[in-house]
Amino acid sequence: MMSNLDLGLVGNSRTSALIDTSARIAWWCYPHFDSNPLCCSLLRSDEKNNAADAFGFIDLLFDDSHTVRQFYQRNSAILQTRLQDHAGNVIDVTDFAPRFYMHGRMFAPAMLVRVIRRVAGRPRIGLRVRPAINYGQARTAARCGAHHVTYYGAAQSMRVTTDASVTALTEERLFFLHDSVTLLMGPDETVDGAPRELGRSFYESTSAYWHRWVRNLAIPFEWQDVVIRSAITLKLNAFDDTGAIIAAVTTSIPESPHSGRNWDYRYCWLRDAYFVVNALNQLGVTATMQHYLEYILNIIADSRDMPLQPVYGIRRETTLDEWVAPGLDGYRGMGPVRVGNLAWSQVQNDVFGAAVLASTHAFFDSRLERPAGRHMFADLERLGEQAVRCALQPDAGIWELRGTRRVHTFSVLMCWAACDRLSAIAMRLKLPHSARRWASEAEAIRHAIVNGAWNSAIGSFVSTFGGDRLDASLLLMGEFQFLAPDDPRFIGTLRAVERRLQRGDFLLRYDEADDFGQPDAAFTVCTLWWIIALARSGEKARARQMFERVLSRRNHLGLMSEDVSLDGREMWGNFPQTYSMVGLIQCAARLSIAWEDAY
Repeated sequence: MMSNLDLGLVGNSRTSALIDTSARIAWWCYPHFDSNPLCCSLLRSDEKNNAADAFGFIDLLFDDSHTVRQFYQRNSAILQTRLQDHAGNVIDVTDFAPRFYMHGRMFAPAMLVRVIRRVAGRPRIGLRVRPAINYGQARTAARCGAHHVTYYGAAQSMRVTTDASVTALTEERLFFLHDSVTLLMGPDETVDGAPRELGRSFYESTSAYWHRWVRNLAIPFEWQDVVIRSAITLKLNAFDDTGAIIAAVTTSIPESPHSGRNWDYRYCWLRDAYFVVNALNQLGVTATMQHYLEYILNIIADSRDMPLQPVYGIRRETTLDEWVAPGLDGYRGMGPVRVGNLAWSQVQNDVFGAAVLASTHAFFDSRLERPAGRHMFADLERLGEQAVRCALQPDAGIWELRGTRRVHTFSVLMCWAACDRLSAIAMRLKLPHSARRWASEAEAIRHAIVNGAWNSAIGSFVSTFGGDRLDASLLLMGEFQFLAPDDPRFIGTLRAVERRLQRGDFLLRYDEADDFGQPDAAFTVCTLWWIIALARSGEKARARQMFERVLSRRNHLGLMSEDVSLDGREMWGNFPQTYSMVGLIQCAARLSIAWEDAY
């Protein structure tokens, strides 16, 4: 079994899992996004996963079988895998996490539902449930009830309630599948009903929920399936309990083979979350923004006058100490597997702009149940004051360089954006004195960028003040409305970025050596920023061609990871990456023909 990123994501904004094409649950952090993984075979070498005593997964035995097809049921987060054996026996495996309204509130337990159904012939299958504890260091213990098995030893036990034989489950014995079996995998609690009926009810209600949610999306005319799948994926990465939005559901899938660039992305970066909120706002999904604003405003209150961190835990944890999990040897054996992320302790001055930008929409959208007002504006002004103080201070930058601090142009740009948007909000709230104040602060920072980050010899803005290197974040100067799309300085920067960073169909983040050497993979969202910049500057036909090439690199389910190999043949990095899915939405919205021109 070769590890790759041909994986499907199922979840419900509380828990999530990755399932491979053989219907193996290869990654499941239980009960929540940042929890210890019960299923962790994704981060083990093939040699260890193929051992007879391997554990850290949930799958089924179906001898000499192959995958006929794996797909999401239309407009949903319900994954279906069809398998067939050499004799023509066929089964369907349906996986989902329940999510629907019940008794006036959202029902989204930390549960996965698996239904295995006979389609043709007389299939003989087996069930294997082998959860791990302590990041793969040991296998859980098990105790049996009449119709369930509880797996314990982790911080929270997991119960499998089933209408299959408990003996067949615990002893992994093969049996003939006459109709279907249902597995309800979640909290160690008695379920209210028979597994089959409850599974069917959960399925029907979850399917109806996703269909309603998708119907309310304001999607572009072209690339509708791309946008729908991307939007559902972003929704699955938003944590219902607090409003936090994680960067990805995985940790430590390397950015490129044997690079050591293995990081834990199961936390909320304020910058990434802004891009997610902005993309969903474009589609008319404002509830995620409102929930995220509760998260960010509580962080502002928690921090008082302390600077914002770039990243927090999903429950607003401030300390995310980083350590290496000894029980996992890594994706394809490429360790280390890191838990936690030291970026929490870095200085990244773009965070003030990220927080203000994420909040701005709430002051202008009259549809919102709780429109933002002067109290929220006062909270955001505190961030603006920090942006003014920190704008020209050295930091680790958007790419989180661990070994050096410089004055990064993107960080200063985001401080400008914080002040610029605060001025616009003040005008909306009829606060002319505040509007003039923040416009003045924005103009001062703009002047600093123009004088400090423009390199006339290159004819481009550069990554750091007084430097001569470029990075892909400079392409966002147009998107953030710092430069007009026809400004010669924007066109010059676009051309210089292409010359320096383009590798085939993709774009590097930057081309200088960092703490881990020279980057040797393309950061997916940077290519999507490039496409947006081309469209803004009038090269829409070229941008459309490039977008189609990027879409061809998605996996079979329409998902993308953080990075792509320079030859474009394989995805690397944490998966699925919210940045990448956001970029797909933004490109589709920018490039699509208008509905009124479509027919």
